[in-house]
Amino acid sequence: MTNQLPDLPDPDELEGDADAERAASDDLRPRLPGVPDADTVRAVEAILLVAVEPVPAAVLAQLLEVPAAVVAQLCDELAASYAEAGHGFELVHVAGGYRYQTCADLSPYVERFLLDGQRARMSGAALETLAIVAYKQPISRAQVASIRGVDPDGVLRTLQARGYIAEVGRDPGPGQAVLFGTTPTFLDKLGLASLADLPPIAEFVPGPEVVEALEQGLRVEPSVDPGAGGSGSAG
Repeated sequence: MTNQLPDLPDPDELEGDADAERAASDDLRPRLPGVPDADTVRAVEAILLVAVEPVPAAVLAQLLEVPAAVVAQLCDELAASYAEAGHGFELVHVAGGYRYQTCADLSPYVERFLLDGQRARMSGAALETLAIVAYKQPISRAQVASIRGVDPDGVLRTLQARGYIAEVGRDPGPGQAVLFGTTPTFLDKLGLASLADLPPIAEFVPGPEVVEALEQGLRVEPSVDPGAGGSGSAG
């Protein structure tokens, strides 16, 4: 009488059953609350790619139904991964939200791509007025005029139309003049997270020696009339 060995299962079938069992256990395993999965990461990237303005973390959190702190951490991790991979773009936090932008060291190539005729350049008067508003806000038309020495109405309207400044309040004094301040668009264009990131104005003020040299150069010496003097007539 011969002993017959039982048929052994196929190793490939055993491996397939193990994979199916692991997949089933993963489906039954509860997800940790607030931990972003791969779809959440892809959704953040998709939203930021189509966004025109920086998107606040609170808005992303509402859209994706995850805590805002998780979104902020995710964006920071994405930004670090992009930088480590050496991409030509970066994820930055500006004007209270997140957005994609090109890396600063690649600006010569980007500027070459963007034709000068496709960009509306701001005049020197507009840039000067915008700087005054940025550093002195909230500020009225009259205050801007006293600093610049010219009527700023036209320039202020241009800056308002471009969305760089807006009415932010009223002066409590007589007449209740309109007060102007910068907008999130201003921060967005300059790549700043807040007004605190503006460079100190002291960096643009000349030192005392420069002021003294300017005064010397502008000083008018009294002219001496060669015909005037103390020479009397000979008699």
